[in-house]
Amino acid sequence: MSVIAEFSVKSDDLALYHALTAAPGMVVEIEQVVATMEDRVMPYFWVSGGDHAEFEAAFQEDDSVTGVAPIDEVDGARLYRAEWTKNVETIVYAYVELGATILQAIGRDKNWELRMRFDDRDSLAQFQDYCEDKEIAFKLNRIKDQEQPMASAQYDLTTKQRETLVAALEEGYYEIPQGITMTDLADRMDVSQQALSKRFHAAHRNLITSTLTFSHPDDE
Repeated sequence: MSVIAEFSVKSDDLALYHALTAAPGMVVEIEQVVATMEDRVMPYFWVSGGDHAEFEAAFQEDDSVTGVAPIDEVDGARLYRAEWTKNVETIVYAYVELGATILQAIGRDKNWELRMRFDDRDSLAQFQDYCEDKEIAFKLNRIKDQEQPMASAQYDLTTKQRETLVAALEEGYYEIPQGITMTDLADRMDVSQQALSKRFHAAHRNLITSTLTFSHPDDE
Protein backbone atom coordinates (compact mmCIF):
# COMPACT_ATOMS: atom_id res chain seq x y z
CA MET A 1 0.00 0.00 0.00
CA SER A 2 1.31 3.45 -0.87
CA VAL A 3 1.98 5.93 1.90
CA ILE A 4 1.95 9.71 2.19
CA ALA A 5 4.71 11.20 4.32
CA GLU A 6 5.34 14.75 5.45
CA PHE A 7 8.88 15.99 6.06
CA SER A 8 10.57 19.14 7.27
CA VAL A 9 14.02 19.99 5.92
CA LYS A 10 16.29 22.99 6.29
CA SER A 11 16.41 25.10 3.14
CA ASP A 12 20.21 24.98 3.10
CA ASP A 13 19.88 21.20 2.65
CA LEU A 14 17.48 21.58 -0.28
CA ALA A 15 17.30 24.77 -2.32
CA LEU A 16 16.84 28.55 -2.33
CA TYR A 17 18.33 29.07 1.13
CA HIS A 18 19.84 32.45 0.22
CA ALA A 19 16.73 33.70 -1.58
CA LEU A 20 14.36 32.56 1.18
CA THR A 21 16.41 34.01 4.03
CA ALA A 22 17.15 37.26 2.17
CA ALA A 23 13.41 37.79 1.66
CA PRO A 24 11.85 36.00 4.66
CA GLY A 25 8.38 37.31 3.91
CA MET A 26 8.18 35.32 0.68
CA VAL A 27 6.61 31.89 0.32
CA VAL A 28 7.72 29.47 -2.39
CA GLU A 29 5.39 26.67 -3.42
CA ILE A 30 6.57 24.11 -5.96
CA GLU A 31 3.96 23.37 -8.60
CA GLN A 32 5.83 20.70 -10.53
CA VAL A 33 9.26 19.07 -10.58
CA VAL A 34 10.74 17.64 -13.77
CA ALA A 35 13.82 15.39 -13.65
CA THR A 36 15.38 16.28 -17.00
CA MET A 37 18.56 14.22 -16.63
CA GLU A 38 20.07 11.88 -14.05
CA ASP A 39 21.45 14.74 -11.97
CA ARG A 40 19.30 17.67 -13.08
CA VAL A 41 15.96 18.77 -11.71
CA MET A 42 13.83 21.61 -13.07
CA PRO A 43 11.16 22.93 -10.69
CA TYR A 44 8.24 25.19 -11.52
CA PHE A 45 7.28 27.21 -8.45
CA TRP A 46 5.01 30.02 -7.32
CA VAL A 47 6.39 32.88 -5.22
CA SER A 48 4.10 35.13 -3.17
CA GLY A 49 3.70 37.06 0.05
CA GLY A 50 6.28 39.85 -0.05
CA ASP A 51 8.68 41.94 -2.11
CA HIS A 52 9.26 40.27 -5.48
CA ALA A 53 12.05 42.67 -6.40
CA GLU A 54 13.94 41.78 -3.23
CA PHE A 55 13.40 38.08 -3.84
CA GLU A 56 14.46 38.24 -7.50
CA ALA A 57 17.62 40.12 -6.55
CA ALA A 58 18.41 37.33 -4.09
CA PHE A 59 17.84 34.81 -6.90
CA GLN A 60 20.83 36.20 -8.72
CA GLU A 61 23.11 35.39 -5.77
CA ASP A 62 21.59 32.01 -4.92
CA ASP A 63 23.89 29.29 -6.22
CA SER A 64 21.34 26.51 -5.71
CA VAL A 65 19.44 27.60 -8.85
CA THR A 66 20.25 28.80 -12.33
CA GLY A 67 18.31 29.79 -15.41
CA VAL A 68 15.47 31.34 -13.42
CA ALA A 69 12.73 32.56 -15.76
CA PRO A 70 9.35 34.14 -14.93
CA ILE A 71 6.46 32.30 -16.59
CA ASP A 72 3.23 33.83 -15.31
CA GLU A 73 1.71 36.14 -12.71
CA VAL A 74 -1.70 35.79 -11.02
CA ASP A 75 -3.03 37.93 -8.17
CA GLY A 76 0.42 39.05 -7.10
CA ALA A 77 1.94 35.56 -7.17
CA ARG A 78 4.59 34.79 -9.79
CA LEU A 79 5.34 31.46 -11.44
CA TYR A 80 8.99 30.72 -12.22
CA ARG A 81 10.94 27.97 -13.92
CA ALA A 82 14.50 27.24 -12.84
CA GLU A 83 17.11 24.52 -12.61
CA TRP A 84 18.41 23.28 -9.28
CA THR A 85 22.18 23.05 -9.27
CA LYS A 86 22.83 22.00 -5.65
CA ASN A 87 21.31 19.74 -3.02
CA VAL A 88 19.10 17.90 -5.50
CA GLU A 89 20.40 14.39 -4.85
CA THR A 90 17.53 13.49 -2.56
CA ILE A 91 14.86 14.67 -4.98
CA VAL A 92 16.48 12.91 -7.94
CA TYR A 93 16.86 9.74 -5.89
CA ALA A 94 13.22 9.90 -4.78
CA TYR A 95 12.01 10.44 -8.35
CA VAL A 96 14.32 8.26 -10.41
CA GLU A 97 15.20 5.42 -8.04
CA LEU A 98 12.08 5.15 -5.88
CA GLY A 99 9.35 6.56 -8.10
CA ALA A 100 8.16 8.87 -5.33
CA THR A 101 6.04 11.92 -6.04
CA ILE A 102 6.14 15.33 -4.41
CA LEU A 103 2.52 16.23 -3.70
CA GLN A 104 3.32 19.56 -2.07
CA ALA A 105 6.46 21.53 -1.22
CA ILE A 106 6.42 24.90 0.53
CA GLY A 107 9.50 26.92 1.41
CA ARG A 108 9.58 29.73 3.99
CA ASP A 109 12.65 31.41 5.40
CA LYS A 110 14.95 28.60 6.60
CA ASN A 111 12.65 25.60 6.09
CA TRP A 112 10.89 23.50 3.50
CA GLU A 113 7.83 21.40 4.23
CA LEU A 114 7.34 18.45 1.87
CA ARG A 115 4.44 16.07 1.36
CA MET A 116 5.50 13.00 -0.66
CA ARG A 117 3.86 9.78 -1.81
CA PHE A 118 5.84 6.52 -1.78
CA ASP A 119 4.79 3.18 -3.25
CA ASP A 120 5.13 1.48 0.14
CA ARG A 121 6.78 1.79 3.52
CA ASP A 122 9.91 0.03 2.26
CA SER A 123 10.44 2.83 -0.28
CA LEU A 124 9.94 5.40 2.45
CA ALA A 125 12.51 3.62 4.62
CA GLN A 126 14.97 3.58 1.71
CA PHE A 127 14.49 7.31 1.28
CA GLN A 128 15.11 7.93 4.97
CA ASP A 129 18.24 5.75 4.87
CA TYR A 130 19.49 7.66 1.84
CA CYS A 131 19.01 11.01 3.58
CA GLU A 132 20.78 9.72 6.67
CA ASP A 133 23.71 8.44 4.60
CA LYS A 134 23.99 11.86 2.90
CA GLU A 135 23.71 13.61 6.29
CA ILE A 136 20.59 15.48 5.22
CA ALA A 137 18.40 16.23 8.21
CA PHE A 138 14.94 15.32 6.98
CA LYS A 139 12.46 15.21 9.88
CA LEU A 140 9.50 12.89 9.38
CA ASN A 141 6.48 14.69 10.84
CA ARG A 142 3.64 12.47 9.73
CA ILE A 143 3.00 9.26 7.82
CA LYS A 144 -0.32 7.93 6.61
CA ASP A 145 -1.32 4.88 4.55
CA GLN A 146 -3.17 5.83 1.40
CA GLU A 147 -6.40 4.00 2.08
CA GLN A 148 -8.48 6.23 -0.17
CA PRO A 149 -8.39 7.33 -3.82
CA MET A 150 -5.74 9.96 -4.48
CA ALA A 151 -8.28 12.74 -4.91
CA SER A 152 -9.34 12.20 -1.29
CA ALA A 153 -6.07 11.07 0.25
CA GLN A 154 -4.05 14.00 -1.06
CA TYR A 155 -6.40 16.40 0.73
CA ASP A 156 -6.85 14.22 3.83
CA LEU A 157 -10.58 13.71 3.24
CA THR A 158 -12.57 10.62 4.12
CA THR A 159 -14.81 9.16 1.44
CA LYS A 160 -17.93 10.57 3.16
CA GLN A 161 -16.35 14.01 3.53
CA ARG A 162 -15.43 14.13 -0.15
CA GLU A 163 -18.90 12.93 -1.21
CA THR A 164 -20.47 15.63 0.99
CA LEU A 165 -18.39 18.45 -0.48
CA VAL A 166 -18.99 17.29 -4.05
CA ALA A 167 -22.73 16.91 -3.47
CA ALA A 168 -22.90 20.38 -1.91
CA LEU A 169 -21.08 21.85 -4.89
CA GLU A 170 -23.28 20.09 -7.44
CA GLU A 171 -26.49 21.10 -5.63
CA GLY A 172 -25.48 24.77 -5.47
CA TYR A 173 -24.85 25.02 -1.73
CA TYR A 174 -21.82 27.25 -2.33
CA GLU A 175 -23.56 29.52 -4.81
CA ILE A 176 -24.77 33.05 -3.99
CA PRO A 177 -27.67 32.89 -3.49
CA GLN A 178 -27.60 29.27 -2.30
CA GLY A 179 -29.19 26.73 -4.58
CA ILE A 180 -30.01 24.50 -1.63
CA THR A 181 -30.15 24.86 2.13
CA MET A 182 -28.29 22.63 4.56
CA THR A 183 -31.62 21.19 5.72
CA ASP A 184 -32.64 20.21 2.18
CA LEU A 185 -29.15 18.90 1.40
CA ALA A 186 -29.24 16.78 4.55
CA ASP A 187 -32.64 15.35 3.50
CA ARG A 188 -31.32 14.61 0.01
CA MET A 189 -28.27 12.83 1.44
CA ASP A 190 -30.45 11.00 3.99
CA VAL A 191 -28.51 12.23 7.02
CA SER A 192 -29.40 14.50 9.92
CA GLN A 193 -28.57 18.19 9.68
CA GLN A 194 -26.29 17.77 12.71
CA ALA A 195 -24.37 14.94 10.98
CA LEU A 196 -24.08 16.97 7.80
CA SER A 197 -22.81 20.01 9.71
CA LYS A 198 -20.21 17.84 11.43
CA ARG A 199 -19.05 16.46 8.06
CA PHE A 200 -18.75 19.98 6.64
CA HIS A 201 -16.73 21.13 9.63
CA ALA A 202 -14.33 18.18 9.46
CA ALA A 203 -14.03 18.28 5.67
CA HIS A 204 -13.34 22.01 5.54
CA ARG A 205 -10.80 21.72 8.36
CA ASN A 206 -8.96 18.84 6.69
CA LEU A 207 -9.09 20.47 3.27
CA ILE A 208 -7.68 23.76 4.56
CA THR A 209 -4.94 22.19 6.67
CA SER A 210 -3.87 19.83 3.88
CA THR A 211 -3.63 22.59 1.27
CA LEU A 212 -2.56 25.62 3.27
CA THR A 213 -0.58 24.10 6.15
CA PHE A 214 1.25 20.91 7.09
CA SER A 215 -0.44 20.44 10.44
CA HIS A 216 -3.23 17.88 10.40
CA PRO A 217 -5.36 17.52 13.51
CA ASP A 218 -6.66 13.99 14.01
CA ASP A 219 -10.34 13.37 13.46
CA GLU A 220 -12.35 13.05 16.63
